[in-house]
Amino acid sequence: MNDKNFTRDDYFRFQVQRFQALMQEVVRCCEGRAADLSKKFGLPDAELRCLMLFREDKYLTAKGIALKMDVAKSRVTKIVNGLLDKGLVQCIDDPADGRIKLISLTPKGRAKCDEMAAFITALHEMILQELEPEERTQVLRVLERLRTSMEAVKQKVF
Repeated sequence: MNDKNFTRDDYFRFQVQRFQALMQEVVRCCEGRAADLSKKFGLPDAELRCLMLFREDKYLTAKGIALKMDVAKSRVTKIVNGLLDKGLVQCIDDPADGRIKLISLTPKGRAKCDEMAAFITALHEMILQELEPEERTQVLRVLERLRTSMEAVKQKVF
C-alpha cells in the first residue's frame, strides 16, 4: 500500500479486507481453542459452555440457560442431561414454583468449573505476556472500542 496512486477509498477497501481476514483468523483461533478445551476437559463444547455459566449464577433454569446460550430449550435438555449423567449438575424443585427445576453444580461440577476457569485464565495470561505492557494497554483499549463499534452496527443493521 506504499504506491502513491492509491486513493483513500483504495486504502479503506484494503483495510476492510484486512479486517475481514483478521476477524476470520481470530474466530478460527477461538473455535480451535474451544475444541482443544473440550478435548482437555472431556466435555462436548456445549456442556463446557453450559457449565461455565455457573461461574456467574448459583442456580439456573433450563429457560435461563437457553437464553444465555442462545439455543432452544430442547437443546438445553440434552446438554443438562449430559451434565447430569456425568454428575456435574443436579436439579431441584424451585421452592417458589414446584413446576420449575433449578439446576446447580454438584461439588464435582464446581471443581470442574473452577479447574476450567483457572486454565482459561492462565491461557489469557500467557497471551498477554507475549505483549509489552504498553501493547497490552493498546490491545485492550482497541478491543473495547471494537466491541462498542460492533454493537453499534448491530443495533443499526439488526
